[in-house]
This record gives sequence, structure tokens and C-alpha cells, in this order.
Amino acid sequence: MQGNSKSKIFKIEKLDVEISSTRQINGLAAANDVAKIMHKIIAEKNELRMIFAAAPSQNELLSELIKVENIDWTKVSAFHMDEYVGLKLDAPQSFGQFLKERIFNKVPFGKVNYIKTDEINLADACENYSKLLQEKPIDIVCMGIGENGHIAFNDPPFAKFDDQVWVKAVLLDNVSRQQQVNDGCFPQLEDVPKEAITLTIPALLSAKYLFVVVPGKSKAKAVKAALFGPIEEDCPASILRNHNNAKLYLDKDSAANI
Repeated sequence: MQGNSKSKIFKIEKLDVEISSTRQINGLAAANDVAKIMHKIIAEKNELRMIFAAAPSQNELLSELIKVENIDWTKVSAFHMDEYVGLKLDAPQSFGQFLKERIFNKVPFGKVNYIKTDEINLADACENYSKLLQEKPIDIVCMGIGENGHIAFNDPPFAKFDDQVWVKAVLLDNVSRQQQVNDGCFPQLEDVPKEAITLTIPALLSAKYLFVVVPGKSKAKAVKAALFGPIEEDCPASILRNHNNAKLYLDKDSAANI
């Protein structure tokens, strides 16, 4: 490991890892790195396609990213990586609404593409969003890791590294649903939807850059499995170790077991 009093930096296979002393420093470090790549891609391509996760773990990243000066957000097309089925799109727990409140309505995106679970059947919703995603390459994904090691809503044992589609409807693992209660998004497990639409693992890994922000004690077990366990679908996040441009941002709590 190397670094200063605020952070430690090391590598596990292809995956870069940075451990910060607090989740605030963790989010700031990620935001600074994301902004650098955003500037680079916009300068090279004059456009940027970017996918965001919606979760409390992303709060510090999002709040710091919107403060960065001189990002031309009008060049950015935004997507989100999952959405509940059965919630109104403006419900407080909706992932689209979460991102709208924290970033999509805070800066002038060129376009925001929402997963529209309320307008058409799920198969069509998945197909339509997949077509939007595949129009051009994805440049950046900002994401987290779930308490069961999921990425997006690709929960074990249903996560597939070789999924043949980019977007699909899934039944949610109870660990994932309980995490939403633990995060304060729902009062009790029975209130959490049982179904969602998610981007698949191949869709996420298609991005040139992955920035994975994972603070909190509840993520420590999943982080250890993702970094040091076998690369297998029982811990979907383990596949991040195979990506050429992925970086994992931890705080002291999520890094407690490593």
C-alpha cells in the first residue's frame, strides 16, 4: 500500500483501490477522479455517455461532483442503472427520483434517460432502454456494491457474467431488499418492491471507466469477498477485478475486513 495520512492506494489484479479515512473524503476523491475523466472525454469526443447508481452510498460522490467547475454538462447524456417495478416514478424511493434530486436537476445535462417502468410492459421497457444504451459506447459508470456483492440489481444467485441482454427484469434477493430498509429508504421489508429492472453485468462492464464508491460498515463483508474471494457470480462485484479501468473507493468502515 502507499498513500498519505488520508488515503491508502493499492491494486488487486486489474482493480485499483483507494481507502480513505472517512466517507466524505472517499466521495471527494472519487468525484475528483470522475471529473478528470469527464473533462478528458468531453475534450476528445465532444460528448459523454454516463451511467449513475442511485443509493445513499453515492451521496458524497454526487454532492461533490456537481460542485466541480468547468464541466460542460450539456455534453453529457445520463442513464441510471436500475429502477423498481411498482413504484410511481416520482416516489421518493424511485431511483430516477433519487438521482433527479441529487444530480439530474442540479446541473444542465444534455439529456437524461429514465427507465420508464410505468408506461409500457416490462419487456418493452427493457428493450427500449437497451436500445438507448447501445446507440453509442458508454464512457463512465459511477456505481456501488451491495451488501450481498451485487452490482446494480444483479443479485446472486441470478447474476450472470455472460448475460445475453443489457437490460432485464429481475426478482430481488431479500438481502438486497433488506439493504433498502437498512439504508432508510423504506420503513420495513414488506414495503420494498420485489421486482426491478436492472442493467446487466455486461452492460456495466462495457463502459470504458468504472468508478465504484462503497462506504459503510455494512459493506465490509462484500468488499472482502469482491477483492479476495474467487471471481464468480456468487459475488458479482468480484468481476470488477477483470476490468481494465476500474477503481474502488472505500472508507475505513467498508475496508475493515481487508
